[in-house]
Amino acid sequence: MANEEDDPVVQEIDVYLAKSLAEKLYLFQYPVRPASMTYDDIPHLSAKIKPKQQKVELEMAIDTLNPNYCRSKGEQIALNVDGACADETSTYSSKLMDKQTFCSSQTTSNTSRYAAALYRQGELHLTPLHGILQLRPSFSYLDKADAKHREREVANEAGDSSQDEAEDDVKQITVRFSRPESEQARQRRVQSYEFLQKKHAEEPWVHLHYYGLRDSRSEHERQYLLCPGSSAVENTELIKSPSEYLMMLMPPSQEEEKDKPVAPSNVLSMAQLRTLPLADQIKILMKNVKVMPFANLMSLLGPSVDSVAVMRGIQKVAMLVQGNWVVKSDILYPKDSSSPHSGVSAEVLCRGRDFVMWKFTQSRWVVRKEVATVTKLCTEDVRDFLEHMAVVRINKGWEFILPYDGEFIKKHPDVVQRQHMLWTGIQAKLEKVYNLVKEAMPKKPDGQSGPARLVSGEQRVQVAKTKAQQNHILLERELERQKEQIRASSVLSGVRIKEEPVSEEGEEEEEQEAEEEPMDTSPSGGCNSWLANGLPARRAAGMDSFNGHPPPGCASSPVARELRAFVEATFQRQFVLTLSELKRLFNLHLASLPPGHTLFSGISDRMLQDTVLAAGCKQILVPFPPQTAASPDEQKVFALWESGDMSDQVR
Repeated sequence: MANEEDDPVVQEIDVYLAKSLAEKLYLFQYPVRPASMTYDDIPHLSAKIKPKQQKVELEMAIDTLNPNYCRSKGEQIALNVDGACADETSTYSSKLMDKQTFCSSQTTSNTSRYAAALYRQGELHLTPLHGILQLRPSFSYLDKADAKHREREVANEAGDSSQDEAEDDVKQITVRFSRPESEQARQRRVQSYEFLQKKHAEEPWVHLHYYGLRDSRSEHERQYLLCPGSSAVENTELIKSPSEYLMMLMPPSQEEEKDKPVAPSNVLSMAQLRTLPLADQIKILMKNVKVMPFANLMSLLGPSVDSVAVMRGIQKVAMLVQGNWVVKSDILYPKDSSSPHSGVSAEVLCRGRDFVMWKFTQSRWVVRKEVATVTKLCTEDVRDFLEHMAVVRINKGWEFILPYDGEFIKKHPDVVQRQHMLWTGIQAKLEKVYNLVKEAMPKKPDGQSGPARLVSGEQRVQVAKTKAQQNHILLERELERQKEQIRASSVLSGVRIKEEPVSEEGEEEEEQEAEEEPMDTSPSGGCNSWLANGLPARRAAGMDSFNGHPPPGCASSPVARELRAFVEATFQRQFVLTLSELKRLFNLHLASLPPGHTLFSGISDRMLQDTVLAAGCKQILVPFPPQTAASPDEQKVFALWESGDMSDQVR
C-alpha cells in the first residue's frame, strides 16, 4: 500500500483493438541510416512479395548525384553485370549502378505477441502484426556478373572454328531409366533442402505498387489502424477479467507447445506421467530405467494403483531376470529402427540383447567377448546391451546390476512359471539361430537359480596350482613306493637305476635303463648319438668315466661347466623360456661351435633341465587347458628366479 501511495496513477488511457488490418499488416525493418535520411525520402522503384513465404523484395533508387557516390565504381559494376552492350534485359540501363535491391527474411515465426500502436487523442489503438520482416541488401547482381564473365571466357576459348567443328561432331548419348521411387525415398526427397529450395523458387512473385508516406492512398489506409468505434460494445475483446486480459497480451508460445513431447522421454515428470494410462506409465518407466524390481515400480506408480493390474502390465513390456524386471528388446529397438553404431536392423539387435538377458538368467556374470563372438555384433552394440542391465568388474566380467530378488520369486510362483516358459521358448530360438550347444536350464521353475559364481582367471590359476601341488604329493608317494619295489627286486649288480627328480608340475618319468638317450647334438647326424667315444651309450653309462674323465652329469666336468655357462647366458638375455625353445637355442649354439667341442659328447633333456634348475631358475606352473595343442616340451616353462641383482625380491 505504501508503494502505491508513492507511485500514484497520473493518467488513464483507453486501449482499443483494431482488426481491419490484422491479417495484412507487416513491419519492415530497414538497415540503419543517418537520422537525417528516411527511407520514405528514397524513391521505391518496385516491390514484389511471395505471400506463402512472406518474402519481399524492394528495389530502391540510389542518389548518383550525391557527393559521396563514387561514379567510376558505379560504372565498373554496371559494366561487369551487363557488359558493353545494353539491352532490355540489362540490370542497369543507364550504364551506372543507380539502384539497389533489398531482400527480406523473417525475424520470428510467431508474431502473435506483437502489435502496431497508434496514439491519438488520448486513445491507444493496437493492430496485431501479421509478420515482421528484416530487409537486407541483396547482392544477386554479383552472381550475374560472375556468370557473364564465365560466358565470355568460354566464348573466347572456343572460337568460331571450334563452334563449326562442334556442329559436325557426333556425341554419344547415354539413356538411363529411373527406378520406381519407394515411399521412404519420396519422403526423404520431400524433406531434403534441395526440394524445399526448389519449391520456394517455384512460388510466383506478386508485384506491388509502392505508396509514399505523404500519398493520399497511404493516408486512407492509415485510418484502418484506428478502431472504428469507441463504445464498449464494439470492443468486447478488452472487456475481460485480469487473468484473461493478461493471457491475451502474453499468450503461450505455439512453438513451445509444439516442442513439448506427448509423453516424457529422457526426463520424467511424475506429474505428467500420472496423467497417462497405467500401461503407458509402466512402459515409459521401464523404457527409461531398463531394470527395476517390482517393489520399486509399485512405489513409483503410487499406493492407489492396483498391484494386479501392474503385474499384468509389466509382463507386456518386460521379462523376469533373477527376480527383477528387464525391459523387452523390442521396446528399446522398434521394428523400423537400426543401430546407431553399426546400422544393423532392429531384429538383429533384439536377438543379440535377448541372448544377453538369457545368459543373465543362468549366471550373475557375463563375458563381453563371449557375447560378441556368438552374436557377431560390434563392440559398441554389445556394450550398450550390457550397460542396460549390468556393471563391469575389472578382471571378472559384467555383473547383473541388481541383486537376486528371492522374495518376489517366492511370492509370485505363477508369474515365475509363466516367465520360465517364455525363456524356454527364447532359448530354443537362440540355439537355432546361433547354433548353440543345448544347455540345461536351471532346475528351479523360475529360471533364476540364484546368483551363480564366476571363476576369474586369477582364481583359475590358483585352483590349478592347488591341484598341481596335490598331484605332486600323490606322485611323490607313488614314486617312493615304486623305488622300494625296484630296490627289492633288483638282482643285477652291474646295472644302475638312475633316479630322476620330479618336476613341480607333478610329471615324473621312471627309467630302468642306465642312461637316457641324448639329444641329437652331433654334427654328423643321428647315428653318432648312439656312441660315446665309439661305445654304445648303454655300455658307456655303466662305466665310471669316459677315457678317464668324469661323466657329463658331474658338476665338475667340462661338459657341465660349458652347459651351465650357456644356460646362464641364455636366461640373462631371455628371462622366460620353454624347454622346446631352450633346446632350439642350444642346437643353434652347437652349430656355432668348432668340431670336437666337449658339448658334442651328448646332452640329454634331463641333464639340460637339471642344469637350468641349478642355474637359479624355476619351473612355472602354467595351467594349460586339456585340449591344448602344445607339446610336452612347450608346456614346460622355466624362468630366471635369482640373478644376484636388486630385482630378485620383486621377481
